[in-house]
Amino acid sequence: MKIAMLAPIAWRTPPRHYGPWELVTHLLTEALVARGVDVTLFATLDSLTAGTLDGVVPAPYSEDPSIDAKVWEYRHLAHVFEQADQFDLIHNQADFPAHAFARLVDTPLVTTIHGFSSDRILPMYQPFQDRVHYVAISDADRHPALRYAATIHHGIPLDDFAFDPRGSDDLLFFGRIHPDKGAEEAIAAARASGRQLHLYGIVQDQGYHERAVSPALGGAGVTWHGAVGGAERVAALGRARALLHLINFDEPFGLSVVEAMACGTPVIANRRGAMPELIEHGVTGFLVENVDQAVEAIEHVGELDRAACRRRVEERFSVARMADDYAALYQRIIG
Repeated sequence: MKIAMLAPIAWRTPPRHYGPWELVTHLLTEALVARGVDVTLFATLDSLTAGTLDGVVPAPYSEDPSIDAKVWEYRHLAHVFEQADQFDLIHNQADFPAHAFARLVDTPLVTTIHGFSSDRILPMYQPFQDRVHYVAISDADRHPALRYAATIHHGIPLDDFAFDPRGSDDLLFFGRIHPDKGAEEAIAAARASGRQLHLYGIVQDQGYHERAVSPALGGAGVTWHGAVGGAERVAALGRARALLHLINFDEPFGLSVVEAMACGTPVIANRRGAMPELIEHGVTGFLVENVDQAVEAIEHVGELDRAACRRRVEERFSVARMADDYAALYQRIIG
């Protein structure tokens, strides 16, 4: 089986820091290669893989201002689809632009929908659903107007996330500094509980950061650390009483939620999007409706078994499980 893995080009695959789509693409690619699958990764030329790397994009457009996103995205897609007949299947991780090429080749196309942002993108999905096999990353993110080949939850490399049996008394926010992710609500909940809060993540909305986050900094209660990776990232995820994930949108998955639980840290999240699929209420965290309920959950989260959080991730969210699910889907499509 020869697979063309089409990565996004916003960030390197794997990303140096932020880049959830590129991270999932990397994890799946490496797991498939380890199983003996012949995978060619089409990504930025600075990307890393144990498979075959192919591409034309010199660098990620989010890191190199000389890279015009639209120009290089279509150059990237053309490079892949010009070689379509060399592969048994193309797995598209790079959103809907690839669908423009779908009817021009005979090779089966799988698209993992990393988040259905709004109905405005339906014109690049609905007309192609007889040609493209759609994969949802959660049942919550399935759009009623589309047919899906499967729902496949993301997996994480468990060995990369050390279990911390103790945590600390401090609280954690981990994600983009953007209204969707609920940093402002996390700050409010932490202050009401009288506990320290550590925020990690890139600033995606500067105005929101200046309005909702910056005024809370500088005192003893709230610390913003910026983006982190590697060992520092894992340590941050593990050394917390709880991850506050008080999102203001229907999040399609939430890698940081699973990563925190893998480290033993329970998650307190708003009951939106995929959160009920990821978090077992009263076992691996609490599902809440507002800041007041989050404050109450903070007081009870110490009663949860951190080892149970780790076990649930081992059972449900490993890279091995994700790779098995995709390999089975490929076989079903190829026949």
